[in-house]
Amino acid sequence: MSITAKKRRDGRTVYDVRLRDGSKRQYSRTFLTRKEATTFESQQRADISRGTWIDPRRSEVSFEALAALWLARNPAKRQSGLAREEAILRNHIYPTLGTRAVGSITPADVQGLVRVWGQRLAPRTVRRQYGVLTAVLNFAVASDIVLRSPARGVKLPAVGVRHRRVLEPAELEALAAELEESCSSGLMVYMGAVLGMRWGECAGLRVEHFDFRDRSLTISNQRTRGWGGRMIEQPPKSEAGRRTLSLPDALMDLLAVHMARRGITAADPDAYLFVGQEGLPLEYSGFRQRRWLPARAAIGRPDLEFHDLRRTNATSMVQAGVDMKTAQSRLGHSDPRLTLGIYAQATTAADRKAATVLAERLMPDPDGRSRPAADVR
Repeated sequence: MSITAKKRRDGRTVYDVRLRDGSKRQYSRTFLTRKEATTFESQQRADISRGTWIDPRRSEVSFEALAALWLARNPAKRQSGLAREEAILRNHIYPTLGTRAVGSITPADVQGLVRVWGQRLAPRTVRRQYGVLTAVLNFAVASDIVLRSPARGVKLPAVGVRHRRVLEPAELEALAAELEESCSSGLMVYMGAVLGMRWGECAGLRVEHFDFRDRSLTISNQRTRGWGGRMIEQPPKSEAGRRTLSLPDALMDLLAVHMARRGITAADPDAYLFVGQEGLPLEYSGFRQRRWLPARAAIGRPDLEFHDLRRTNATSMVQAGVDMKTAQSRLGHSDPRLTLGIYAQATTAADRKAATVLAERLMPDPDGRSRPAADVR
C-alpha cells in the first residue's frame, strides 16, 4: 500500500492510494489532498491489521441496487410482506438514499431521514420504515459491503399507547346496515366483531370453508395485497392462524340470509361468500374506497378501521370472562400476550366495576359495619 502524487491535465495534483484486493490484484483510490489520502491509507492498514478489512470498492454499490438484492434473496418472505417492504423502499427511502453509494451513508444521514419522516408520519409508521432501512443496511454488513451499519445510535419517535374505542352493539348494527344497503356485505361486520376475523380472511372465504352441519367455519385462506398491489391468495402467516371457529345461531341465521341473496348454496363450494363488482373476488382498495369509508362516515365514526372489529371481539371476550386459551385460539394468536397487550382494552364499564369491587373490599363501611377480612392466602 502506497501513496503516489500525480498531475492531472488541468494542472492539479492528486494522490493515488494503491491497494490490493483479495486476489492480490492492484487498484487505486484517488484523493484531492494528501491529508485525505493519508487518512484513508491509515484506515485501510488498521483494518488489515485487525482482520476487518473490506474492499472499499464494494461499498460503492448504490443503496437501491443493494436493496433490490436484499429483496430478491429472501425467498422465505411472504409476498404480502415483500410488497409492503418494496413499497416502503420505493416511496420513502429511494427518493433520498436510492442513488447514494452505500459506503457514503452516515448515521447523520439516517437520523436526518428519520427526522423528516417524523414531521409528517405517525411514530409507528416511522419505526416500520426505519426497520426496513435497518434490514437493508444490516444486509450490507453481512455481505461484507460495509464494516458497520450507519443505522446505529438513531433516535426514533416515541410510540404512545393507542386508545381505540370498541364498537357498541348499536354501532355494529348501523354499520352492517350501511354495508348491506350499498353492497350486500353487512355480514362482514359480524364476521369481524363476533368471530374476530381479519379483512383478508373474510375476503378469502368460500362456501367450502363452512361446515353447516357442525355449525363451524375453518379459516385456511386469505386474500391480501401482493407485489404491485395485485391481490393474491395465501394461507394464514402462522399455524395458529389456521383455525376452526364455532358459529352462534344468530350468525348462522344471517349467513343463511346472505347466501340466499347471493344465490349460492352448499352445492357451490368454490363460490366466494363476499364479492365485489360484477361478482369478482374482493379487491381491498375498491372495498375500502367505495364501501368502507362511506359506511363509517354515515355512522359518525370517521376513524374506524376494519381491524377495530377484531379489537372489539377480543375485548368483548375478555370482558365476558372467556378463558385466555380459548380467546387466543379464536383470534389465531401464537402468543397469548398479543391477545391481552394489543387488542383487549379496558372500558369505562369494566373500570367502574373494578372501582366498586375494590371499594367494597378495602374501604370502611359507611354504616359502621366491619368488612370481612381479606383473604391473603
